[in-house]
Amino acid sequence: MSRFLCAVIISLISMSVSAKSVIVVLGDSISAGYGIEVDQGWVALLQKKLFKANSDYSISNESISGETTAGGLARIDRILTTHKPSVVLIELGANDGLRGLSPVVMHNNLAEIVARARKADAKVLLLGMKIPPNYGKRYVDLFYNVYLQLSKEQGIPLVPSILEEVALVKELMQADGLHPNAKAQPIIADKIEAYLFPLLK
Repeated sequence: MSRFLCAVIISLISMSVSAKSVIVVLGDSISAGYGIEVDQGWVALLQKKLFKANSDYSISNESISGETTAGGLARIDRILTTHKPSVVLIELGANDGLRGLSPVVMHNNLAEIVARARKADAKVLLLGMKIPPNYGKRYVDLFYNVYLQLSKEQGIPLVPSILEEVALVKELMQADGLHPNAKAQPIIADKIEAYLFPLLK
């Protein structure tokens, strides 16, 4: 076999492995590492966990501070085409809630993102979020129920509110009371790891 043909085969194998080994995180400031160094964020910590586990998966963080579900939906096709991920982690919705946007629209946007990811043969992991109680119990409940409903309707795993263990602990939050600080990131990464790693097997 010629060296050229060998090189072509190795290249094709490498491309195939790469295409099957990408995890995309589609999120907002919580995943983008707002207010902290990028390498301190839970996404970077999760990548380190994958390396430590000798996994061939790599993470592409496609998170943008301020992103809404509508923004994620507008970007998902390009992201899927570019990365051809095996798994998509969806961490969106908090900005919809903070802006008082319709939970129905939020649900529809997330459902469409899930559908497009699945059409691209990617598994989906939904990361749940909660909003502050000052938005009123009815709206707070409607908001969080979107994640519960979507998980049940689509049959996809849901990580319950990823900030549950840190949001009410002052020492783990930034001064704005909305974003977790660097100390909180390992807690978030551990929680997501417990749901993500089974999907990779």
